[in-house]
Amino acid sequence: MNPSPLFSAFRSSLSEAWASGAGVLLPLGFFAGTAALVPFTLGSEAELLSRVGPGILWLALALSSMVTLERVFQADLQDGALDLWLQDAGSISLIAAIKTLTHWLVSGFPLVLLTPLIGFMLGVPPEKMVPAMLGYGLGGLVFFLWGGVAAALSASVARAGLLIALIALPLYVPALIFGVQMVDAGLGSPSFLFLCACTLFALGVAPAAMGAALRLAAE
Repeated sequence: MNPSPLFSAFRSSLSEAWASGAGVLLPLGFFAGTAALVPFTLGSEAELLSRVGPGILWLALALSSMVTLERVFQADLQDGALDLWLQDAGSISLIAAIKTLTHWLVSGFPLVLLTPLIGFMLGVPPEKMVPAMLGYGLGGLVFFLWGGVAAALSASVARAGLLIALIALPLYVPALIFGVQMVDAGLGSPSFLFLCACTLFALGVAPAAMGAALRLAAE
């Protein structure tokens, strides 16, 4: 495959994220705000917050991953870039995967770096945060890959944020369940292995699903 479309997709994804002015700040603000507000509904008991803190972080990560998904493919459909990519001899699925992974790098990876600070605020034990960060990295990748499928399916729909949430949230559930469990079980536990399996499955299936959805959107 000619690498030019891949570099073009990578470059356009970076420029779209930074040009919008909210590629990093909006997901970070949503993540921190969600994680900070939920404890107000639970009370100030330190033991309770420490116990539910990892689950709060996973929930905030799942919701924050959808904040900027709406714009991943819409601009490419509107400016004709998607049509050019479909005419290329290469795979649109690979281009879609590059765009989604770039989107995760800009909007998702900073959330993983922020989790130790939020976890400290919630009273999560430090020894749990190291395996938790690895889990958040894998889970965040799963969220953005399935979110990319939802974004591709709704690329031709204006203001598709709610539609993306309806499509993506059910796909998030397995990674969310195993991710919360592996924080207590630790690395090498069945929960961690299932989370890794969820990540590999998303890496194998989501790009093909995104490619098929983008072909339908371009017709």
